[in-house]
Amino acid sequence: MKAAEAWSALPGNARGAIWIILAGLCFACMGATVKVLGARLDPFQIAFFRCFLGLLFLLPFLLRSGGLLQALRTRRPGRHIVRVVLGVIAMFCGFYAVTHMPLADVTTLGFTQPLFMIPLAALVLGEQMRRARWLATLAGFAGVLLMIGPGGGEGIYGLAAVAARSGAFIAACVKLLIKQLAVSERPITILAYFGVVSTLLSAVPALVVWRTPSLVELVLLSLVGGLGVIAQAFTIRALGSGEASAVMPFDYVRLLFATAFGFALFGDLPGLWTLAGAAVIVASTLFLARVEMRAVRGVP
Repeated sequence: MKAAEAWSALPGNARGAIWIILAGLCFACMGATVKVLGARLDPFQIAFFRCFLGLLFLLPFLLRSGGLLQALRTRRPGRHIVRVVLGVIAMFCGFYAVTHMPLADVTTLGFTQPLFMIPLAALVLGEQMRRARWLATLAGFAGVLLMIGPGGGEGIYGLAAVAARSGAFIAACVKLLIKQLAVSERPITILAYFGVVSTLLSAVPALVVWRTPSLVELVLLSLVGGLGVIAQAFTIRALGSGEASAVMPFDYVRLLFATAFGFALFGDLPGLWTLAGAAVIVASTLFLARVEMRAVRGVP
């Protein structure tokens, strides 16, 4: 009872920060589990289980909302399908990168999503491009170049790094599509389309590379699905507890978790160029978040 009272007494932003740190821990655990599974199973197969288990988790909510067919009713099926296809491609890219790169590197490159969204929002949604947005975007991509380093640095120029950067770009496109869909579509409809279509799409390449998972691998695959769902739930709680500008900067703690798991499980430590690039990317996105929040509040 005292613990519950102490929790309730915390400011909303403090509770949100705790939730987002827990979400980052779950995401880092999921990445480490995917990397372990990637030693034998193909990323396509891992992604299929992630989609399938997510759909199973969604079923009770679909039944409560009137069933699957009711949830899938929409006037914009084409937009939903495009969103799902891009989401599945981003997932494949992310899982491939995780299985072939240090966790800290993949996590850092994933944080470039907000930087990709700025020019995309200007092109697709017609949003105004302020000078601060351009500066943050250019600085963030300079951080990516720093991670590459002279001569290609630390193997980050390979196909896995291309997959990580491509996944971040495609994920930014997906977020813009979700933003458009959310204007007229119910959240359950967006989730239902992703659950059903992503499972079907990921099943095809998964069958091509299929290897029957062992009992231990089935447990780990279930853990991937469960951690993904829990991390999303914690993120929603975080944003519901406090202001996004105060809460989301704590998401960068995920870098520490990813580095710790990478070193403890795989002996990976980020090099100097990776650390320098990560610092620039984190600083640019924090600067962008601060500027955007000041603009919302009308502070010059």
